[in-house]
Amino acid sequence: WVGQMTDLIYTEKELVQSLREYIKAEESKLATVKSWANKLDALTRVSTADPEGYLAHPVNAYKLMKRLNTEWSELESLVLQNPADGFVSNMSVHRQYFPDEEDETGAAKALMRLQDTYQLDSEAFSKGKLPGVHSNAVLTVDDCFDMGKTAYNDADYYHAVLWLQQALKQLDDGEEAVVSKADILDYLSYSVYQMGDLPRAIELTRRLVAIDPSHQRAGGNLRYFEQLLMKQLREMNQDYQPPSEEPIQLGTYSRPKDHLPERESYEALCRGEGIQMTEARRSRLFCRYHDGKRNPHLLLKPVKEEDEWDSPHIVRYLDLLSDEEIEKIKELAKPRLARATVRDPKTGVLTTANYRVSKSAWLEGEEDPVIDRVNQRIEAITGLTVETAELLQVANYGVGGQYEPHFDFSRKDEPDAFKRLGTGNRVATFLNYMSDVEAGGATVFPDFGAAIWPRKGTSVFWYNLFRSGEGDYRTRHAACPVLVGSKWVSNKWIHERGQEFRRPCGLTEVD
Repeated sequence: WVGQMTDLIYTEKELVQSLREYIKAEESKLATVKSWANKLDALTRVSTADPEGYLAHPVNAYKLMKRLNTEWSELESLVLQNPADGFVSNMSVHRQYFPDEEDETGAAKALMRLQDTYQLDSEAFSKGKLPGVHSNAVLTVDDCFDMGKTAYNDADYYHAVLWLQQALKQLDDGEEAVVSKADILDYLSYSVYQMGDLPRAIELTRRLVAIDPSHQRAGGNLRYFEQLLMKQLREMNQDYQPPSEEPIQLGTYSRPKDHLPERESYEALCRGEGIQMTEARRSRLFCRYHDGKRNPHLLLKPVKEEDEWDSPHIVRYLDLLSDEEIEKIKELAKPRLARATVRDPKTGVLTTANYRVSKSAWLEGEEDPVIDRVNQRIEAITGLTVETAELLQVANYGVGGQYEPHFDFSRKDEPDAFKRLGTGNRVATFLNYMSDVEAGGATVFPDFGAAIWPRKGTSVFWYNLFRSGEGDYRTRHAACPVLVGSKWVSNKWIHERGQEFRRPCGLTEVD
């Protein structure tokens, strides 16, 4: 969550200040010790030149006793003082809020998620070249190596290859690094082998042997790879082809398939590709002033309504939340934001999942007049009761935050997720955008190829169920990963109970 990350930035600033104070104290201590040493240096030069003549003077005799009895003890105490104590205790106080290993791995995986979704090569990240951003945020050889190692340790050799190749490229270009070329080649050659590219694995392993002939694994790996390649070529009756001279980049290897059937269409929509907005469809979309069938709340100031999609009908309302209301909602939610959960379709139990990466909080109408006002506004606009709706959910998606394709309604094959609420299924979704997003963060519908981009202060609304109560499976949607910026939304899930006369049944199952 971006709010907690902001706190960490200030924590780091405070620690730098504390470090500066420690350096100052250490320097001041050293200066005092130095001045003592200089003074005593001069003194002992005189006293050792003629010890008897020196001690013949009673004052010198007294001062020698005094020096050795008290002043050298004071110097000892000064040397034993540890100016680092303040810094160390400050570190201990803040350490409880530091991210852990899991957080660092999560951040690395977020970068890889963005890399996949927005088809960015490792160099774009490494050099900070992201859409609409002019930044000097760069990744060093060691950063790229750590990214590659994170993927490698997760047996994700596809990403390991991309990042280790980038580390090698930057090292070959003359960049300084802690990690050695041998270490990078060791990880990279094995990852390339795992991707099934034996010729290139052999070439990389040969480079490793040339750099470090005594490497414990390289020689054995090289012999194994060469035998394996020869065996494959014999079986396929082919001649040896030397590996490509081209460096490994995005597209050299194909990404392994995963659990999501519509992965490619979903990610294309996130990039703004494959949107099925035809001229014929656009001609059926209109904008209008909407007064909620002459609702008293909207008579004097009807709301601006724009069609985003024709079927299923998705509309956007403009100027729905003011900046002041947005700030108040965020302020109320911030202390309570926690990692968002999803319901396990097999057990019905709430749990966290990698396909939903955001922080969320639930706000009650009684907490603040603003929440109550937003709830009433939603009721007036939709014509549906919010008495049976869920609380207003506020969510924050930081960089890489996403919610992969999902349904808002409960399907027939699930344990009844909303049974305990006693309010039926989620009939409709009302989604408020509470920030603009510099890049990424669209709401996309892979089934019919729509992408809706966040615009601060606007809201989108659609029905998840037909009038019959049957689920509209076309409404499967996703929150694309945030590439640059921070995305704040709040949503109201409206339920079936209480809508009997507000949205009565149609004559067919799909009305």
